[in-house]
Amino acid sequence: MSAHMTTKNLFSLICLLFFLIPAVQAQDGAARDEKLWQRALQIQRRAIVIDTHNDVTTPMTNDYFDLNGAPPMPYRTNIERMKQGGLTAEFFSLYIRPWYVQHGGSARRTLDMIDAVYRAVERNPRDLMFATSVADIRRAKRTGKIACLMGIEGGHAIEDSLPTLREFYRLGVRYMTLTWNNTNNWADAGRGEKKWKGLNDFGKEVVLEMNRLGMLVDVSHVSDDTMSDVLDISKAPIIASHSSARALSNVPRNIPDELLKRIAKNGGVIQVNFYSGFVDTNTVSEQSQAREIRLKMKQDALDEKYKDDPERLAEESDKLEQANPLPPLPISKLIDHFDHIVKVAGIDHVGIGADFDGANDMPEGAKDVSMLPNITYELLKRGYSERDIRKILGENLLRVMAEAERVSRSMSRSISGDGSTHRIK
Repeated sequence: MSAHMTTKNLFSLICLLFFLIPAVQAQDGAARDEKLWQRALQIQRRAIVIDTHNDVTTPMTNDYFDLNGAPPMPYRTNIERMKQGGLTAEFFSLYIRPWYVQHGGSARRTLDMIDAVYRAVERNPRDLMFATSVADIRRAKRTGKIACLMGIEGGHAIEDSLPTLREFYRLGVRYMTLTWNNTNNWADAGRGEKKWKGLNDFGKEVVLEMNRLGMLVDVSHVSDDTMSDVLDISKAPIIASHSSARALSNVPRNIPDELLKRIAKNGGVIQVNFYSGFVDTNTVSEQSQAREIRLKMKQDALDEKYKDDPERLAEESDKLEQANPLPPLPISKLIDHFDHIVKVAGIDHVGIGADFDGANDMPEGAKDVSMLPNITYELLKRGYSERDIRKILGENLLRVMAEAERVSRSMSRSISGDGSTHRIK
């Protein structure tokens, strides 16, 4: 080290190298086009960049993880990385495990996670701002801050209560994933029991009340029939906050072409999930199954040890997977999903819902939030214009939010004495 190299300068150099490394990783072994890379960085700086699903909220709640900490291990998200990625707005996922349905406390757990997001903003006012609207996101861009929004993952969080849904909206929640992998009391999940053949009557009430509030209806995780029912009745555009194209990777969490087309007709948007298992199941499925078999005894021991502590069980299970990663997947496989959704649904109906800190295996060059410029670079390589890239990065989601806000203003209601909702068409 030079005698003139101060600690501060060394830290700056490390940060610079940290920023450049993802770009090299993104090229699937090919040399990077430096001119194209500089153009990608310029677009990233100008664009509004929105990610609609990040599960770092869980360690923020469980372990008081500080977003302003050092580059996190094993986490993929902190403020420095969000800045490196050019992020304008992040939807922090309020993921409520099905364990809480069986043991009670779904709504309480949701409140705890909401509090964790508020506290992060309070601790970091120079970098973060709380946001609930399109106007807030645009203001964050103007002021150089990162807008923090929230989305509930798992409709069981409302405990079958429209008043609870309304309270969560008042606290700032701006989307709800109708199910997680578990079918709840009013909607079928893609990987759960097909109990209602879609939505039941109360589920339809939930969707319409979300429309009235201005809360985005999220169809990631739901069954195809549930998704179809939502598209039949929703008065506002819907989102899939973290799903990809089933035609390219045949898993229930991805969306078939016929429903991609219907979401486009509805005016909604599909936010592409980066998890390798959803990006290319043909490549990783056999390897994933082999990993499960290899680690079964260790996982069974964790299941027994932490059977009454779902948060610690999930944390230890994640550590086990992280210590045994799947083989790398090229970023080109991920970009194929953007291409396919654009081809089937149109350029106005695709965005980013990476699922950082919710999934463990991601393609090369897309492993954490700092690497988002690699998406822009890869899209440029495939011939996308800046205008279209900016739609994918965030403008499509802003359009959907703006329309949901407009629909909310247009819907009126009256509340009867028994608390039921009567809507006026």
